Amino acid sequence: MTTDNATPGGAGHNAARLKELFRTMVRIRAFEETAMAAHQNGEMPGPLHVSIGQEGVAAGVCANLRDDDRLTSNHRGHGHALAKGAQPDAMFGELFGRESGYCKGKGGSMHIADFSVGMLGANGVVGGGIPIAVGAAQGLKMLGSNAVAVCMFGDGAANRGPFLEGLNWAALYKLPVLFVCEDNGVAAFTATASVTAGPGVSARAESLGVPATGVDGNDVAAVDAAVGRIVAGIRAGSGPHLLHAKTFRWTGHTSTDAAAWRDPAEVEAGKARCPIARLRATLFEAGVSGAECDAMVTEAAAEMQASRTTANAAAWPAGAVAYDDVQDTGAMKWQA
Repeated sequence: MTTDNATPGGAGHNAARLKELFRTMVRIRAFEETAMAAHQNGEMPGPLHVSIGQEGVAAGVCANLRDDDRLTSNHRGHGHALAKGAQPDAMFGELFGRESGYCKGKGGSMHIADFSVGMLGANGVVGGGIPIAVGAAQGLKMLGSNAVAVCMFGDGAANRGPFLEGLNWAALYKLPVLFVCEDNGVAAFTATASVTAGPGVSARAESLGVPATGVDGNDVAAVDAAVGRIVAGIRAGSGPHLLHAKTFRWTGHTSTDAAAWRDPAEVEAGKARCPIARLRATLFEAGVSGAECDAMVTEAAAEMQASRTTANAAAWPAGAVAYDDVQDTGAMKWQA
């Protein structure tokens, strides 16, 4: 595995690029903090899986993607969707179960998709997005496109069958796919290291002939630079690649988990590596004022609060559409 640290702290990036990365991250954080508040206030059905603390990976990866590039996500995927171009009004509509949602309110938090920007969807199955991304990459190659497929998954997914199957197929057919492991050290409620044999995800990829690059996932500039180089190679025909991004999740497994099982000292140490705070410090050194950063934070919070309000005012899906978009297993037998 190679370790990419060629641009620590944003060296080699111009201020405009860094500001856009900052804007993306604060929008992701604002979306999830607003969604958490709405859940705690009883405004939405079901719990949430949030990625607070991991915003640098989503922002740095998606900054290098086009609308025709495909992206598959996981159950902790709000940030991926926003960074890929999905709209918060439709995302909140889906979280709130309203007909204005991306899936007409019938999918919820873990099934947000927007094909118009290449967002093929989040997935409630651990590792479930890996074979979908590989299939998308196969299709892109057959079409002769230079678009790429990107798959976002957590470190826990590397212990599941789709990881081996997906990387094997991608390597065998030299497919244009980037596998991104967001390694936050925790698989649901379990320390991943305690249930993972061997040297880890990068070594597993390399054993199949898939090159792997390690990066500090909380240094968004480093993620951006690494993915820029990797994606350029994939577009040129280099085949699949794996990015191992070390990051940290601040919260419990879901919005209903108080995370009493987590070591407080570990959490505080993880928060000290906040990707947003780190980039803000870099922006200050580049001549961007604190007031300008504050304005982006305020704008993001207002945007997400407005989307929350819009979703609360949207209509519920009509009962008559409950079976729309559902596969018929034969002669409407489900009605019997």
